[in-house]
Amino acid sequence: MSTTTLSLTEVTERAGAILAEVERAVVGKRHSLELVLSGVLAGGHVLMEDFPGLGKTLAARSFAQALGLEFARAQFTPDLLPSDLTGSFLYDQRTSEFTFRKGPLFTGLLLADEINRTPPKTQSALLEAMQEGQATVEGETFHLPKPFHVLATANPVEYEGTYPLPEAQLDRFLLRVSFGYPTAPDEWEVLQRRMGRRQEEQQVAQVTDAEGLLAMQAAVETVTVDEGVGQYCVKLVAATRSHQNLLMGSSPRGSLALLLTSRAYAVLRGRDYVTPEDVKAVAHAALDHRVAVRPELWMNDVSAASVVDSVLTSVPTPAATGDGARSGFERP
Repeated sequence: MSTTTLSLTEVTERAGAILAEVERAVVGKRHSLELVLSGVLAGGHVLMEDFPGLGKTLAARSFAQALGLEFARAQFTPDLLPSDLTGSFLYDQRTSEFTFRKGPLFTGLLLADEINRTPPKTQSALLEAMQEGQATVEGETFHLPKPFHVLATANPVEYEGTYPLPEAQLDRFLLRVSFGYPTAPDEWEVLQRRMGRRQEEQQVAQVTDAEGLLAMQAAVETVTVDEGVGQYCVKLVAATRSHQNLLMGSSPRGSLALLLTSRAYAVLRGRDYVTPEDVKAVAHAALDHRVAVRPELWMNDVSAASVVDSVLTSVPTPAATGDGARSGFERP
């Protein structure tokens, strides 16, 4: 457990330094990077879903370096076995005993690359680790290090030979984040930086370590949430369950994701309290992957994102009540 205590001001400053370092590698994706960091500070796992070559893997590796976490990458393929992730017992001839050899799951930050390219049996090997922070192999349970976070990538194209994540596993990801194509100036900046460093490999400086991240997460737990803002999260999620275009609305994990992530996002913005705007800023990342659009509406350009937009428009935004802590310290 962490013995370090940080104020929210210190968390904001450290988070800004982490984002600045990651942005040295990933250009022009500030909001997406803020969402990923918010998910980590909220103690969750993040699914990065977008087209190939948009910096998902680079972002994961850069966050691991800046956060000072032990990093492991698992390339998910159709022939990947659960034991390839968790590890397995091997017979040691010298001692005549079976010893457990840990897999890549036993790390601080795991990059599950192209998670939708491996069969459900292997995908499900992550479920226990993501939810319980442990792995069970041949009836024996092994606890994972703390902190433990999964940053998974998935490509929304080339569906041949892929295994879409079931709704139950999608729900385990606190956020789903997209990066999108860069603007022309940002893309030129990528080319200029590549020419400037004269090598393919990129390194970012370490800002904190595992104990420091745990202290940041503990500080985020002190962020104030007014009842009105908390009820706003509940109403947004409830509205998805009755929306005419949805086959399935969000579970209570959706409202919890809104609450937890908006607290971390508020700290990034330099506040020790959550506003409705914080909730709106994380709404798509927290809810889009938790709702299912009616299949007959695919020809009408109805998507999860458009439904969440509709919900954000239809649910009244609460006014500030003025209750609770309001330091409003400015972000550096």
